[in-house]
Amino acid sequence: MDALDRVVKPKTKRAKRFLEKREPKLKENTKNAMLIKGGNANLTVTEVLKDIYAVKKPFAVLYKKKNITRPFEDQTSLEFFSKKSDCSLFLFGSHNKKRPNNLIIGRMFDYHVLDMIELGVEKFVSLKDVKNSKCPEGTKPMLIFAGDMFDGNEEYRRLKSLLIDFFRGPSVPSIRLAGLEYVLHFTALDGKIYMRSYKVLLKKSGCKIPRIELEEMGPSLDLVMRRTHLASDDLYKLSLKQPKALKPKKKKNISHDVFGTTYGRIHMQKQDLSKLQTRKMKGLKKRPAEKSAEDGGASPKKSKS
Repeated sequence: MDALDRVVKPKTKRAKRFLEKREPKLKENTKNAMLIKGGNANLTVTEVLKDIYAVKKPFAVLYKKKNITRPFEDQTSLEFFSKKSDCSLFLFGSHNKKRPNNLIIGRMFDYHVLDMIELGVEKFVSLKDVKNSKCPEGTKPMLIFAGDMFDGNEEYRRLKSLLIDFFRGPSVPSIRLAGLEYVLHFTALDGKIYMRSYKVLLKKSGCKIPRIELEEMGPSLDLVMRRTHLASDDLYKLSLKQPKALKPKKKKNISHDVFGTTYGRIHMQKQDLSKLQTRKMKGLKKRPAEKSAEDGGASPKKSKS
């Protein structure tokens, strides 16, 4: 029997639930991320992975043991860890003389590496170095991207998509004002990417809408892009494909503008505007000459008796 034809059947209820969780779904689960330390990771890279884990959890797995692998040369170990921990995102940290303080951020599609980007850490301020209050665990961040590079350059555009996937957190049906307390800001300027994180403070303003202030919380990273491994356009398009059940059904004569406003078109029979009843005013009354013209000619004058 071929290995592809083999079907794994669960022997216990626990194994059955485990396999059911991994089955394809119409609405996919929140993406988990695995944070892996390379075989030659230094203290800076280790602290970066710990801080990103603190920001990302509970949707993250941190591997504390060192793993000797090179993702750009061999991706089998990453794919093995992805299938083992059921994670579709990864952050790999390493350090060597050629590429110091190195981070590789990437994502998977069907347990295979879809795309990954290598970033170098030039400056790092950790969570513990900033002596301010922190957000509670599991807080969903607001993501802000600044810089023309994120829209004009293909590599930076893919990096923006990758960062959104990595930090977006769970999808929520509604939000409250007090829940908007965490901001991640990414700026692309002069070939560098600046990552800053802030806590939102709601101050009294004397009216219903509070005054907003941002307080730096950490971590803070100055990054530079090194190598990239981007998926082809066909594979990237395949990874974005949605099932038919999730696609919105088209409704006739209904359109939407860029702001989300719904417009409807109504079809009516052609109206005769000459028979339309309007407000009666002296200025709208027809003069005798107009009436005679409609009748087809001037009416004979009555003779005086």
